[in-house]
Amino acid sequence: MTQSKRVYIAYTGGTIGMKPSENGFVPEAGYFTEQIKKLPELSYPEMPEVVVHEYENLIDSSNITPDDWYTISEDIKANYNDFDGFIVLHGTDTMAYTASALSFMLEDLSKPVIVTGSQIPWAQMRTDARENLITSILLASRYDIPEVGLYFHNRLYRGNRARKTDATGFHAFQSPNFPALVKVGSQIELNKEIVLQEPSKPLKINRIIQPNVVVLSLFPGFSAKMLKSVINSGIQGLVLMTYGIGNAPSNQPDFLDLLRKADQSGIIIVNCTQCLKGGVDMSSYQTGRELLNAGVISGYDMTPEATLTKLSYLLSSDCTIEVIKQKMQTSLRGELSK
Repeated sequence: MTQSKRVYIAYTGGTIGMKPSENGFVPEAGYFTEQIKKLPELSYPEMPEVVVHEYENLIDSSNITPDDWYTISEDIKANYNDFDGFIVLHGTDTMAYTASALSFMLEDLSKPVIVTGSQIPWAQMRTDARENLITSILLASRYDIPEVGLYFHNRLYRGNRARKTDATGFHAFQSPNFPALVKVGSQIELNKEIVLQEPSKPLKINRIIQPNVVVLSLFPGFSAKMLKSVINSGIQGLVLMTYGIGNAPSNQPDFLDLLRKADQSGIIIVNCTQCLKGGVDMSSYQTGRELLNAGVISGYDMTPEATLTKLSYLLSSDCTIEVIKQKMQTSLRGELSK
């Protein structure tokens, strides 16, 4: 007799488990955990055994911090040998950041870790929570997906490739530069060719310490004074959101000089495009080449969420600045195409 699969659900908070009240939707200790246990679908023979761990302090995802990411990572590690797959229930606002962060923190992951949630609470008639949760449980227990994924509205995306692109719609997330790992319809279609290979090493947890990293988006009329104030604030890293394929003003000597001096002082500057789709190529235009000459490195087709969390992860390590620059431009967990 085949041993039943087991799935661990880390319920961290978010819209999915909120309960209506006089003051709007609010989290209530124990409420959603009981709702999951009553789910009729869990009695189906193809469903695994499910264990729910409700966090003592349910987190609104807008309040998420690197310390919370570490708590989730340690929770997964502590239960790693006893379960076949893991689900992290999370608010949607920063879900892409958490999925990206976990992908770097959970090194040599050999089991599915699926981050999901909903746009409408479980208690509401038209909720999207039920499908998101049920399918995540099936994917975490029945499919060989040794990486962090983000499941939402019939798609499982690589966690560090996903972005929230719709504030209210059910199709709230997209993966602009990488195909979905799984498409769900009447059949569940796993794209085995693009799933990460299972590692041979045991799971290792890497902590992200709160580094001084800033995301700065350019706009027409952006002044060197603004850049100077950011650079002089004690930052270690800068994600520079540029135009198109990585272009920025080339007719402002002060702007480029500040970037050059920042690079020489040890600040790592990563060029990331403001465009939803596509990536950075600083060799195509003079404006991009000027950034390259100033010491700015390419973020290629990484999402801003992946770029920020990856840079934070590497700055939290004992790597030298040169090694960090090299690793930022190398795919570590499938986060960039190169």
